Amino acid sequence: MKNPLLVVSVALLLCFAFGCQNKADKAELEDFRAQAKLEEQNKELVKHFAEELNKGNVEIFNEVCAPEYGIYSPSNNSKPMSREEELEALEMTFKVFPDVNWRMEKLFVVGDTAIIRIVFTGTYQGEFEGIPATGKKVEASGITIIRIEKGKFVEQWEEFDMLGLMQQLGMELKPKEVKK
Repeated sequence: MKNPLLVVSVALLLCFAFGCQNKADKAELEDFRAQAKLEEQNKELVKHFAEELNKGNVEIFNEVCAPEYGIYSPSNNSKPMSREEELEALEMTFKVFPDVNWRMEKLFVVGDTAIIRIVFTGTYQGEFEGIPATGKKVEASGITIIRIEKGKFVEQWEEFDMLGLMQQLGMELKPKEVKK
């Protein structure tokens, strides 16, 4: 009588152990699927934003960016530009470079963070920082990191080759005069 009871007990214990493990595996798989879905949604949001900007649709900024959005550009600024300040900068960019294009060379999304390598191109058609328009084509690149919450951009950090851009616009870099 003890042998059948022992066999049944071991069988129940094994069923319970495998049943619990299967539930844990299923929960882990569901978490993984939810994370992958979120990352895909965030990737599509970034792509949609870039596509609309390249069509000249600056209103996409209001659609995609949360009211509390801020951008640190360069990324070591202690105070971010507000959503309104960034929108003004975008509108000015379209005036200076009417054919502006932001080309995403690389896009990585991990959780709520998108990392993008962008190449900026455009024709210099309007005065910028006191430098008169030249009609020249320019190209500069940068790296942008965007934090996304609930389908909206909330923070952005940007490093952009402003020196390279300014030199293409005609600015010269000269060393300071040495005092004797």
